[in-house]
Amino acid sequence: MKFDAVLLEPRRVKMEAERLWPGKTLLDYFETWLAEKPDALALTSIAFNPQQRHDFTYADLDRLSWRAAAGLHRLGLGKDDVLACQLSNVWEYVVLYIACRKLGIVFNPVMPIFREHELRFMLRHGEARAFVIPKVFRGFDHEAMAAALRSDLPALDHVIVIGGEGKNSFDVMLMDPALDDTPGLSDISVRDRGNANDVCQLIYTSGTTGEPKGVMHTANTMYSNLVAYADRLGLGESDIILMASPMAHQTGFMYGLLLPVMLGARMVLMESWDKAAAARLIAEERVTFTMASTPFLMDLSAIVDELGIDVSSLRIFLCAGTAIPGSLVERARRSLGTKIISAWGMTENGAVSVVSPADPDERSINTDGFVLTGMELQIRGADGKPVPKGLEGELYVRGCSNFVGYLKRPEWNNTDAEGWFDTGDIARIDAQGYVRICGRSKDVIIRGAENIPVVEVEKLLYENPDIEQVAIVAYPDDRLGERACAFIVPRKGTTLTFEDMIRFLDSRHLAKQYYPERLEIRDRLPATAAGKIQKFVLRNMLREAYEKAKL
Repeated sequence: MKFDAVLLEPRRVKMEAERLWPGKTLLDYFETWLAEKPDALALTSIAFNPQQRHDFTYADLDRLSWRAAAGLHRLGLGKDDVLACQLSNVWEYVVLYIACRKLGIVFNPVMPIFREHELRFMLRHGEARAFVIPKVFRGFDHEAMAAALRSDLPALDHVIVIGGEGKNSFDVMLMDPALDDTPGLSDISVRDRGNANDVCQLIYTSGTTGEPKGVMHTANTMYSNLVAYADRLGLGESDIILMASPMAHQTGFMYGLLLPVMLGARMVLMESWDKAAAARLIAEERVTFTMASTPFLMDLSAIVDELGIDVSSLRIFLCAGTAIPGSLVERARRSLGTKIISAWGMTENGAVSVVSPADPDERSINTDGFVLTGMELQIRGADGKPVPKGLEGELYVRGCSNFVGYLKRPEWNNTDAEGWFDTGDIARIDAQGYVRICGRSKDVIIRGAENIPVVEVEKLLYENPDIEQVAIVAYPDDRLGERACAFIVPRKGTTLTFEDMIRFLDSRHLAKQYYPERLEIRDRLPATAAGKIQKFVLRNMLREAYEKAKL
């Protein structure tokens, strides 16, 4: 695969001259800790159904990742090939990523919720040569799904199945002890592992274009963010980092995997979220830091209140994705005894603004923090010019952690000649430099920190012959921040129920997390004179109903 990382060179000299790009890869950090403390506990992996715990030292991870690298090399994978990974937060994920970096293989994490519709596009667009999946996860047969996709993916040479049987199983293909004797592998690694400016991650994000966008990152763009992030939060080698957010999201990937390796801190991974198990893990493992969306914080506060578990080791809970209600911050501070930190960021650039632990709680309630070292924010008005402090406008960002382009879609990079990236968000910055995200100019719904690709869902619904018009908009939700409502005008002479809509989306194999959770049938939808649906009218109507219901 040839990666068109067009946003790298225009800023490389500046970033290196200002020492904002560390010039280190995951392997540089990992091998430092391996040499310094090979027998130290690096990873604890907790799985459910059945309940399992696995502990690994740095030496363990090194040995297993070399074995997996040998297996990948035997399969013919090497530098700049793409490996797609649809795993939950399991130990195999960590071993696999380290193995990929040893061979210069580009890692493409995809969410376990994705089904044929999303995967067919992502794996074809990214030209994935290998696809690593669980045999079954949460009752869904991923192996059967992958088999059904093979004929549509000419570049896909290998499907590797964790928990599978036979020649395609992870244990046979990548964990065979005989692979430990593969000759010349270290020489291949020295040649192919690449440097900190090589594309090492391809991760898809939903937006307004009607198709997912393949975000390309390098070690420099990600680690430049992590260095500033750790410095802001005072994180270091002694921390124990819990990650329950999916590592197929940038939150889980960067702050649950890359960050602890950089710090030499211990990572504790939860295969999936379980609030009681999370509270017990924090208490038993003396977890000091975690990052997740608002629903996780709500759950943890509630269960700690209910069970009386001591989670006093948890110094910081960082929330990102949606605004944190003031009542939740107060409850969490009381229940957990931890500092609640707000932040804002995107897949394209990681966390950009973060509240400081020294700030009063109201900063996490009313703002999304201030910009990290190496990044800049700018608010522009309708005329494209910067606006004064305190006024709302379109949010632009530039700096060290900005991505290096959308794969095969440079026309969508939204980055001007001066390096400013158009985030699509509406925001304001106060006199002290704290930013507040006020809304979005782009048509995306964020449900519990999960972006719902509105255009793509609408496009599918328009394929239903019973639907004349459809508009999907957000409505407020106390737990998830937003949920999706579909406003639909049925064709004359037809009727459509919520159940009909769900059955139709089922037939299109869309991820269920993208389904609208509410249906409103209308004779017509509000529109401009030119016929454009006025979604703001629909959003305002839902918001007003929500506010009246709370009175």
